[in-house]
Amino acid sequence: MNETSGFLARPGGERLAWRRVAGAGSTVVWLGGFRSDMAGTKAQALADWALAQGRAYVRFDYFGHGESSGDFAHGTITHWREDALAVLGELVQGPAVLVGSSMGGWIACLAAMAQPARVKAMVLVAPAADFTEKLMRPGIPPEGVAELDANGVWFRPSPYGEPYPITRALLEDGARWSILDGEIPIEVPVRILQGGEDPDVPWRHALELAQLIKSQDLVFALIKDGDHRLSRPQDIARLIAAVEEVV
Repeated sequence: MNETSGFLARPGGERLAWRRVAGAGSTVVWLGGFRSDMAGTKAQALADWALAQGRAYVRFDYFGHGESSGDFAHGTITHWREDALAVLGELVQGPAVLVGSSMGGWIACLAAMAQPARVKAMVLVAPAADFTEKLMRPGIPPEGVAELDANGVWFRPSPYGEPYPITRALLEDGARWSILDGEIPIEVPVRILQGGEDPDVPWRHALELAQLIKSQDLVFALIKDGDHRLSRPQDIARLIAAVEEVV
């Protein structure tokens, strides 16, 4: 069994890069994080698992990420949500198990709310629901606010590499997709893995999401010494175990 790859045509000539393993059971769909791509440690570990177990699996890069076309600075939550729904609609046969990491956890929730009949279960890793409004905007320093007001973009320093653009359009669009303002109508099984030492998504933020999701079959696992990426061997083992539990 092999992993195939290709590009999904999108409006405006855009192309979404994807990789797929044909296999049995519900299709596991990887939804990556903000500025991450489908070649990351967790996404690759799930591909290896799918190949070894003969399980159906799809991973892809959002607009402006990884191998997909587009300028990252022009991306919004609306656009990336539409990317996820396009993948569900065109690359997935039958029910899906959404595995969302960081921003991908938010996108997974939005996709499940839009297509409840398609989603069988969810596994969320450090889910960053509403991160533009709840986590990103409050951390913008005064000079960043001034840059956004003047130019519509601020380049945020990153511990992971070069500064990256935060746009006024991203922040304003993200606010329109807030889900932490009431009960979240997701009733499928949900597993959440969250690091207690996560500097980007505080564990209480992820717990708030867990408490608002309507599903009664929800397990929130706090990995006390875990960071945001949760990519250590023991974290990967927990991720795969969670996927196997619900798939």
